[in-house]
Amino acid sequence: MKYIYRLLIFVMVFFSCVNDEDYSIPNPNNAEHTAIIPTNQLTTFKAIYERYEQAVNNGNLIAVIDEDLYIEGYVVSSDLAGNFFEELIIQNKVDDSNPDNDPRLGIKLEINVGNLSDTYEFGRKIYVKLKGLTIGESNGVLAIGRGEDSKIEQIQGFEYRNIVLRTPEVTSIIPKVSSLINLTKADENTFIQLNNMQFNKFDLALTYAGESTDEFDGLRILESCESGASILLQTSTFSNFKSLQVLQHKGSIRGIFSRDYRGQFNVLIVNSSSDIIFDSIERCDPLELDCGLASTFGTMNLFYEDFESQKNNKLISGNGWTNFIEAGSEGWEAYSSTSTNASLGRSARFKSASSGDDSNIGWLITPAINLDNQEGETLGFKTSNSLADSSYLEVLYSLDWDGTEAHITSATWSLLSAAYIVKDTDSFVPWFNSGNIDLSCITGKIHIAFKYTGSGQEIFDGVYELDDIRVDCLP
Repeated sequence: MKYIYRLLIFVMVFFSCVNDEDYSIPNPNNAEHTAIIPTNQLTTFKAIYERYEQAVNNGNLIAVIDEDLYIEGYVVSSDLAGNFFEELIIQNKVDDSNPDNDPRLGIKLEINVGNLSDTYEFGRKIYVKLKGLTIGESNGVLAIGRGEDSKIEQIQGFEYRNIVLRTPEVTSIIPKVSSLINLTKADENTFIQLNNMQFNKFDLALTYAGESTDEFDGLRILESCESGASILLQTSTFSNFKSLQVLQHKGSIRGIFSRDYRGQFNVLIVNSSSDIIFDSIERCDPLELDCGLASTFGTMNLFYEDFESQKNNKLISGNGWTNFIEAGSEGWEAYSSTSTNASLGRSARFKSASSGDDSNIGWLITPAINLDNQEGETLGFKTSNSLADSSYLEVLYSLDWDGTEAHITSATWSLLSAAYIVKDTDSFVPWFNSGNIDLSCITGKIHIAFKYTGSGQEIFDGVYELDDIRVDCLP
């Protein structure tokens, strides 16, 4: 009897368990949050940004949220192609067709879980339960996670589904179409589209992130055919398209505007290779001259400048220089510093930071140098930067400029592409030699220009330094 009784109890318990749907194990991929969040518990991305700024102003690196608050956002990142890992990028607006007082803003969620796109796919609307979470910077962009010290920690696997609440809604995300030079810090962590872009010609032989020199990420130069400005495309060495050769043509590209792993410079991160639509065969490579690097150094000097005779914080003048401000309020100035990023005694510097200008373009042009009177002419100079921040410096030459400021922009200027100029990814401490640039394949009177392009906006307000400019020849 005891055996039969126990058997009956087992059968009753078994069938009650399998038939009662209230106690079935939920599939987290299909679990969706349908409860209505009270209006007074919904906060905005703008308020999150302001809370963090207030914390920073008070001397803190993070802000901890103690209130019962939620934010509503849309997923714009995907780890399906392996280019994102243990993070979700969300933004507050689907498109900009109905602008209001809350701009399009984005936030990164740090989550210690892989394959997040299985649950939170691109375009999925979510709520984030903020109580107990921390706002701070991670890799240079605003992020939400755990942590009470100065560092953002990841939300853990056992808790994330109770924090990142998945709704039934999946919508189309319309990228914000912008020119590269008009992007601001407010565009970080958002889905953008850049048109009329191409890869720099020196990267065309490379894959996205499959070279032996690519460690963790591959960085390839994207350049705008409109402004000449550039940004680095960051691709993970774990992405499924890392070994594809970069596209050779030009067109549009969509991705997340972000910062590199160390938060030092701007990058664009695509969700997959299909976000790169370079379908126009016509490239926009500038005119250039590449005589290569000379193996011998001239012993007779034709032009030299070390800026020692200039006055600090004053525009460079004298010695035949033309210091032309094409756009904005800043020009090439002399400066002297003994800080970590020291000058070479006194150097020339272009600094657009705090200018407040939408655009800063400045030219520093040598006097005319006749290349017909001697042989073996070479150019050399040194450059350094204080975080270029996507501003950039070019070294150009012209054979048809008449020497007047009125005709600078209408003259024909070509790149001296053999010259090495400090890069955004280079350390900001040392000075870099340009190399011994061969000019002997040019004839006539030449002007050499150092052209800075940037703006007063935080992500394009880099600083470039220039010194020890010399043109030599064989006796």
